[in-house]
Formats: sequence, C-alpha cells, structure tokens
Amino acid sequence: MYYTADSGRKKESRRMRQVKVAAIQMQCSKNPEENRKKAEKMIRKAAGDGANIILLPELFEREYFCQQRRYDFYHYAKPLEENEAVLMGQRLAKELGVVLPISFYEKEVNNLYNSIACIDADGTILGVYRKTHIPDDHYYQEKFYFTPGDTGFRVFQTRFGTIGIGICWDQWFPETARSMALLGAELLFYPTAIGSEPILECDSMPHWRRCMQGHSAANLMPVIAANRIGLETVEPNEENGGQTSSLTFYGSSFLTDETGELFKSASRDKEEILEKEYDLDELSAKRLEWGLFRDRRPEYYSIITKTAHQ
Repeated sequence: MYYTADSGRKKESRRMRQVKVAAIQMQCSKNPEENRKKAEKMIRKAAGDGANIILLPELFEREYFCQQRRYDFYHYAKPLEENEAVLMGQRLAKELGVVLPISFYEKEVNNLYNSIACIDADGTILGVYRKTHIPDDHYYQEKFYFTPGDTGFRVFQTRFGTIGIGICWDQWFPETARSMALLGAELLFYPTAIGSEPILECDSMPHWRRCMQGHSAANLMPVIAANRIGLETVEPNEENGGQTSSLTFYGSSFLTDETGELFKSASRDKEEILEKEYDLDELSAKRLEWGLFRDRRPEYYSIITKTAHQ
C-alpha cells in the first residue's frame, strides 16, 4: 500500500506485467533463404523497438505452396530439430531475449503437419502446436499436404506471459479461442496466409477480421494476427496437372484490445510491423470483472461435441 502525495488517500500498489507484442506483415518469395533473411531483419527491427513477443505469418519460408498439388512439395517438410526457420528462431530468441512463435512445415515419421514451435526468450522450444482445422478449398488445398493436428489446443508459459497460438483456419472457429482462454492464455496469436477467393469472388478480409474481433471480445483477450501480402502465381507443369492460378494475399494484419476493437491495423499491400504494449494484470482484472467465465454453463454445451449423426 502507498499514499498519494496530493490526497493522502491509501491506494493499493501492484506490479504491472507489461508486454509489448509485434505482428510482422511480409511478402514471401520462392526463395526460402531470402524469406528467412527478411524475417530476421524484421524481427531485429521489432526487438529493437522493444517488442517482447514477435509473430511472423504462417509458412513464411516460402510462397503459399498449398495453392497447387505437387507430390514433390512433400519434401519441404522437415523434423522440428532440422527446420531452418526454427533454428533461426532459436538463435534470435536467445540473442535478442524475445519470444518467437515460428510457423513451419513439420515431418514426424510418416505424418506431415502445419505446425508452430513456440520458442521462449532463452531459445528454448517450449513445445509444438499442430494446426487442428485443415481447409480444403480452391487454391487453399491444405488437406493434400497436412495431417490434422494431434496436439489439441495448447498454451505456452513464456517469459512474458501465457500465450495461445492458433494457425490460420483455426481462427474461424470460436472453439479454438475459447479453448485457449480456458487453458489460461492471456494473449491470442494467429499466424495467417489468407487472400483472394477466385471462385467465390468475394473480399473475405472484413469477415476475416470481424471473426477474430469477436473471439477477442467474447474472451476479453487481445488478438494478434499476422498475414502475408503479394501476388503469388502458379504456372502449369506436369507435376500440378497443368494448373494455372493466382492468389493475392491481402495483408491487413492487426492487433485488438480486449474488447475486439482494432488497436493497430496494417495495409493490404505493404510490408509492416505492428506493435502494441499490453498490461496483462489489467486484462486479467477485466476478465474477472465481466464475469463471462464465472457464468459459463458447460453442462449445457454438450451439443458442441456431438457429431452430425449422433
């Protein structure tokens, strides 16, 4: 307890847990080494600005290869301990003292996963999350490449707070965010690769944002989303069956407050770094004050876990 100089009234002191996060928005080329060098440069910039937790887009090492189906692309997958992006993340996390969730294409024996390695500020890998929801749509053909994740939703207790990480398509499901919140997440991170919908002929960006803003508001928890930008084209060849297509990734990365309101918002076509500081203790107090978790009635939510034929 302490007394204020102006009023002499007693106030309760508390140690604030301030954490600064950054979302990196970048364009990805066909050259993995080039992409890793760019990612490292942007990580260093964010760390230099004081960021503690830095998020890169989904599968940033390459162009979004899931736009087409090619068996030879299976060879992009590597075990956790051999992936160059993960090794880079460990080196930078230890050197800069930052937390890095690193997206990578993971091989485990005969299974291939779309995964995140959560690297703590000393370079230690706290664990891996494997993408739960795998899309299969025109030019987002991920079921061809990825086994559905087997880790379940996870949170990671990092040096700077407890974080939950979902991967792209996971972000459309409220169950993802609520599960991570119930596991103790204080911040929700979503690395993403999303853009144009050539078949649906719609601009999904506002819907995409509103969906995650709703997760933020419903859980009274900030959301941090990092997307890529740029036009990526597919040329016809024997391996892809003569496919010709293109996707324009629309960026628009963002950070929300705990009510879902946009704090920071990126453009659709520029490489950017978004940064924001949060007080985790203040956020925790607000979640308690609203009573949303106190008033849950999970005994009536069993319909959520039933399959269509039950």
